[in-house]
Amino acid sequence: MLMLLAGAGPAVAQDSSGELAMVKERELEQVRERISDLKESMDRSAAERDRLTGELQQIEIAISEQRIRIKDLEREQRFTENKKQALDADLVEREAHLDQESGELAAQVRAAYMSGSQEKIKLLLSQRDPATLGRLMVYYRYLNDYRADNIAAVMEEIRKLDELRNKIAAEEARLAALARNRYAELGRLNTSQEERKTLLAGLRNKIANEGQEVARLAAQEADLTRLIAELTSILSDYPISSEEPFSKHKGRLTWPVVGTLIHDFGQPRVSGRIKWNGVVLAAPRGREVRAIYHGRIAFADWLAGMGLLVIIDHGEGYMTLYGYNETILKNTGDWVAPGDVIATVGDSGGQRQSSVYFELRRGTKPVNPRQWITRRPGG
Repeated sequence: MLMLLAGAGPAVAQDSSGELAMVKERELEQVRERISDLKESMDRSAAERDRLTGELQQIEIAISEQRIRIKDLEREQRFTENKKQALDADLVEREAHLDQESGELAAQVRAAYMSGSQEKIKLLLSQRDPATLGRLMVYYRYLNDYRADNIAAVMEEIRKLDELRNKIAAEEARLAALARNRYAELGRLNTSQEERKTLLAGLRNKIANEGQEVARLAAQEADLTRLIAELTSILSDYPISSEEPFSKHKGRLTWPVVGTLIHDFGQPRVSGRIKWNGVVLAAPRGREVRAIYHGRIAFADWLAGMGLLVIIDHGEGYMTLYGYNETILKNTGDWVAPGDVIATVGDSGGQRQSSVYFELRRGTKPVNPRQWITRRPGG
C-alpha cells in the first residue's frame, strides 16, 4: 500500500501543477478582458471628443498590421530563397554524380561490345581448363551483376534529379506567389499612408490654434493617467517577481533604443502650460525598441496622442511606457526580460517624424528617466 502511495505522488504533483497552470491562464485571460473593456471605454470617450482621432487609430493600426505582414512575407521569401539555393546545389551535385555513373556504364558497354556479343558462349566453347573456366564464369557473373547495379544506380539518379527539379519548380512558384502578395501588401500600405497623410492634414488644421492644442494635449494626458491608474488596479492582484526589485537598478538601466534626444523630461510643450512627462528619441523607422527591465506587458494597443503604445509593469508600482511605435511585437500578459524586443520605431499617433516616446512612472506620477537610465544600448 505504501508503495502504491509513493508511486502516485509524482502523478498527483503533475496534475496539481497542470491545474495551477490552467487557473493562471484563466486569470490571465480575465485580466486581458478587463484591459480590453477599459480600452473600449477609452476609445468611446476619445471618439466622442474627436472623430478624426478615431479614424487615425483605425488607419495606423491597419498600417502596423500591413507592415508586420510585409515583414513576415519578406522573412518567408528569404527562407524559400535559401531553400531553393540548397536544392540548386543538390541538383548540381546529383547531375555530376549521374555523369560519373553514366560514364562508367558507357565504358562497360563499350568493353562488352569489343569482346563480342556472344562472349559467354565463346568462353564455354573455348575448351579451356575447367578450373580456369569456372573462375572466368564467376568473373563474368560478378561483372554482369555490377553492370546491373550500375544501371539501377543511373536510373535512381535520374529519378532523384526529376524529383529535385519538381521541388525547385515548386519553390520558384512559391517565391513568385510570395512576391505577388508582398507587392499587393505594399500597394495597400501606400494607400493607407496616403489616407493617413490626408487625415493628419485635416487634424492639424482643426487644432491650429493654441487653445485647442492645449485642450487636446490635456485630454490625452488625462486619458493616459486614467489608463495607468486602471491598469494598476487591475494588476494589483498579480504582483511582479524578478531576481532583483526594479528600484535596485536606479542609474544602471539601458535606454530602450539608440536615438537622438529631441524632447526632454520637464520641457514645455505648448506655451509652458503643458510639459513633457517623458523623453522623445528620434530614430530610424523600423529600429528595434527593447524593454529596459524584467516585467509583464500591461498594455499593447493604440492610444490617442501615443499611437501604438506598450506599457510594461515592473512591480513596486513602476511602469515604463514606449509610444509612437510602428509595430508592436508583444501581447498583453507576455513576460519580458531586459533587452527583449517589444516594438519597432515609428511615427504613430500623428507624429511628424519617426521616434520613440519613453516614460517612467511610479503609480500615476511621471519620474525623470534620466535619473534611472544611463547606459546606451550595446554599450
